[in-house]
Order: sequence, then structure tokens, then C-alpha cells
Amino acid sequence: MRKAYTEKFPENFLWGGAAAANQIEGGWDEGGKGRDFTSYCVNGIMDWNPMKAKSMNYHPGRDSIDFYHRYKEDIKLFAEMGFKVFRTSIHWTRIFPTGEEAEPNEAGLDFYDRLFDELLKYNIQPLITISHYEMPVTLVEKYGGWRSRKLIPLFEKYCETIFNRYKDKVKLWLTFNELNNMRRNPEYVGGIIPKPGENKMQAIYQASHHMFVANSKAIKLCHEIIPDAKIGAMCSLSNIYPHNCDPVAVFETQDCRRRSLFYPDVMFKGYYPTYINRLWKEHDVDVKMEEGDLELIARYRNEFLAFSYYRTTTHEVGQPYFGDTGGDFGSPNPFLETSDWGWQIDPLGFRFTLNELWDRYQVPLFPVENGLGAKDIVEDGKIHDEYRISYLHDHLVALKEAIKDGVEIMGYAYWGPIDMLSAGTFEMAKRYGFIYVDKDNEGNGTLQRLKKDSFDYYKQVIESNGEQLELPEKLLR
Repeated sequence: MRKAYTEKFPENFLWGGAAAANQIEGGWDEGGKGRDFTSYCVNGIMDWNPMKAKSMNYHPGRDSIDFYHRYKEDIKLFAEMGFKVFRTSIHWTRIFPTGEEAEPNEAGLDFYDRLFDELLKYNIQPLITISHYEMPVTLVEKYGGWRSRKLIPLFEKYCETIFNRYKDKVKLWLTFNELNNMRRNPEYVGGIIPKPGENKMQAIYQASHHMFVANSKAIKLCHEIIPDAKIGAMCSLSNIYPHNCDPVAVFETQDCRRRSLFYPDVMFKGYYPTYINRLWKEHDVDVKMEEGDLELIARYRNEFLAFSYYRTTTHEVGQPYFGDTGGDFGSPNPFLETSDWGWQIDPLGFRFTLNELWDRYQVPLFPVENGLGAKDIVEDGKIHDEYRISYLHDHLVALKEAIKDGVEIMGYAYWGPIDMLSAGTFEMAKRYGFIYVDKDNEGNGTLQRLKKDSFDYYKQVIESNGEQLELPEKLLR
């Protein structure tokens, strides 16, 4: 059926924000919670160092911003902005502390019951990520993470538990956060800690296959237990351009991008694309599959594509394919501004990416991570973050233009509506939020919450359903 042309955000558009349990909750040893992957990292989730983490006097993830105890206060502020949706994750280790328990931890289940009830009290839909870099450490150390097929039934049991428990409260689900970051950083996505002499590419793609199977099993369970729910896939899809028009740079850029798109290709098309065969052959990859795996992947596919978009970069001939929590990294683009942390700001690239994904998959899209990490200064109890307002304005204009282009978009969840622990660096100084949290990199502070100027701007946007995107007058001078 031909889609009607529209220039406005849909009436049921889901405005909101996004976070992750391991970056906001704290309460690291409360309620029977077990140790997760991030608790054994040191200077961010790319720095796995169990020995050093255990000996640290202060680990920033242990308390984070204490959402575990302050969620009612924070959700009330989200409701004041007008949130329709809040994306967070369930900490796997709150439900199954080691991942292998026969019975779930009731204290953990109860915490999320209370959290979801508080959201629903304000008519805020929970959008829940099942696994957001929070794998139980036991599964990393005992099985080598998702290298082992033994994780599939453990994940399946975890999913069945939370689907049954929250079937009346949560109707929007995501399986794995940024699954395609397996190609860049398999440590925190799949628990793949490199082994001496190991073929790393073999480990990455064998683990990826196990996660594709687990993803489809989760979809099957979700449809059976919560028939009116939707379950999406979530990928990191910040974009990359050729640095110049050298055909080699253009082709290498396509090759790099396709390695990221491989993951949603499988989850939305339901089969392994032929281009992956050459990559596997060139890297001596032989993925072991069991009978019925491919049929399962083909039958149970995700219903919407959630994704993160923070920046773009450019690729020059011969550059290695490298990335971090924000996406691929190449050479700076001279046409773009750069954030305090070196991420280039590209609103038009957001529109480009939305069109790229819609053209490729023809499924509803949901940007669930988009935001600006910056240094904020408190002056007389105020935070004048015009830079964040400008970033938000420009990206929402691009989002609206993509809707005019015919892209179907479910909602927009700004990353970090409240300051939280940076995943990539474990800093508090890298602030995203509309709400300031009084805490520094060393853990000092009162944890007091303060509204920034951007709080009122986003509130205006939501109240008008995206019709009032005008910048404050002082930013127009």
C-alpha cells in the first residue's frame, strides 16, 4: 500500500530518552546482583582488566548516578519534559547473578517491577534492552562469552523469565544493544576476550551466529508470551563517507559500512548475505551451524530497527577499520564541527542514514541513541548549554526532513537525558543530559539533579510534537 505523504511527526510519535542499566543504576552489590562485564572494566568498557578492577578503591560504575535508589525522582523529571518513552536495560545479573541459576533472583525482578510501574504511572512506555553490555562475568570466564553455544539456552531462559514477569508492563523490547559492534569491539558486546594465537575473526563470527540464533529464539518467545509486543534489533549505525573521490576509497568505505550492515541484514532479511562468504574465506572463518539454525533465523525476524547515531567520519585509502562506542573512526571531515571529545557533528548525515536504512530494510526505524557529550559549567546553579540545544535542534530538523522523505520513524530517544557514566571512558565529565548530576570523575559530589537550559527546550519540542523546533532567541543573534 502506498504510504501517504506527511510533513509532520506522527501523532503517536514516541518522544523520550535512553540510558543503560550499567551506566545509571549503581547499586552494584545490592539486591543479590551478580558481577557483570562492565564491573571488571577500568577506564571504560573497552578496558577489560579484572585484576585491576578488583583492587580499585573507587570504581565509577559501582554507584554511577544511583538511579537504583533515585529512579522515582528522575522519572518525575522525565515526565515533566513530557516523555512518551524511556529506554533502559534490565541488568542480566540482577535476574540471574551468574547466568546459570535454576531460579531467578526475586529482589532483582521486584526492582524492575517497581521501575516499570513508576514509568507507567506517568504514561511513559518502557523500551527495554535485554542485553546491554551487562553479561554475567561467570559466562565470560567459564564459557568464553558467546563463543559457546551453551549461552543460547541460558539467554533463552533469561528472556522467558522477563517476558513472563513483565508481559503486562513492557510492550517494546530490544534484544542485544549494538550487536554489530561485534565487528569492532567483541569484548563488551559478546564477552570475547582475545586468546593467544586465536583467530579473532573466527571467534567474532562464530559468536555472532550464536547471538543471531538467540535473537530469533527471543523473538519467538516474545510473540508467544506477549502477542501484542514488538521486538526490535539495535545496531550502532553512525556513518562513514569516502574522504575523497578516489574509487579505492569509495569501495573500501562501502566494504567497511557493509560489515556493520551485515548484522541488520541477517536480522531483517533472514539470511546470510552472499558478500560475507568472501570475508570469511579471506580470514579463514568457518562458522559452525546446527540443523534448524538458518530456518529459525529466516522465520523469526525483528520488527523494527533501533539504532545509535552520533557522528560521521571519513575513510582514506588503506586506513584500518577501527571504531569505538560512537561508531567507526577515520579521518576528520573539514566541513564539520567537532565535539569536546573529538566526535564530528553531522545532522545531515543523520538524515542520510535514516534514508539509507529505510531504503535497505523498509521496516520502522527508531533512533534510540543520539546526543552530544560536552563539558558543562554550573554558574549560579544554572547550566546554559546552548551547544546541546543547537545539536538537538539540528538533528531534529534532519529527522523531520527524513519524515518528509518518506521514512517511517517510530520515535526519538535522546541518549543521556540525565548525566550518566560514559561507557567509553567511565567519565562523568562527558555530559549528555538535560539534567545535570552533581558528581565528578573521582566520585565526589552530592548527586543533586539540576535542570539545564536544554531541559526546557526539549520540553517545548515534545509539547508541540515537534512543531516548535525554533531555537531560543539568544541563539539566533
